[in-house]
Amino acid sequence: MKDEDADHDHDGHRMPSDAALRVMALESLLIEKGLVDPQALDALIEAYEHRIGPHNGARVVARAWKDPSYKERLLTDASAAIAELGFGGLQGEHMLAVENTAAVHNLVVCTLCSCYPYPLLGLPPVWYKSAPYRSRAVIDPRGVLREFGVELPAETEVRVWDSTAELRYLVVPRQPSGSEDMTEEELASLVTRDTMIGVALVRTPRVAATP
Repeated sequence: MKDEDADHDHDGHRMPSDAALRVMALESLLIEKGLVDPQALDALIEAYEHRIGPHNGARVVARAWKDPSYKERLLTDASAAIAELGFGGLQGEHMLAVENTAAVHNLVVCTLCSCYPYPLLGLPPVWYKSAPYRSRAVIDPRGVLREFGVELPAETEVRVWDSTAELRYLVVPRQPSGSEDMTEEELASLVTRDTMIGVALVRTPRVAATP
């Protein structure tokens, strides 16, 4: 017999989490007090869901993987190359793309605050803004990467890039083996926010078993 109270799933609709309920309550209170314009809030949410976010950065990476000439432009003048795809704007005006290779792995941090390329990666994760990450990424980058599940060969150099208000970074992760024949759209689906910060590796796509 299904225990409806256990999972709060009624008529196929799952109740929001406690955190979501708190956010909804805070939103309602701010609107009620006249501190937030609901239309402006809806526009902001829509922008981050559909126009701003890691899917933008993923498209840039996928294009670089598929088009060597674009990749060269990206590594030479990232801001201009990113603008070719229609991305840019506030906190994404000045960009530098750094490429992961077998010899070098790049990791991005902002030691002073939380400078971050919003137009390409969306909202920064909580851990990116935390004091432990901001300090340890510089002092012990390999230890931080291990905590994220990334174990690199000893001969791979780890380079740490410190974002500032004047310059932000985009990591171009290594293209996984087995993805050479994938379309640009399929490649973009493999790229995550964390891979473009440098705390994760792009996973090799699963190959369907032959019947």
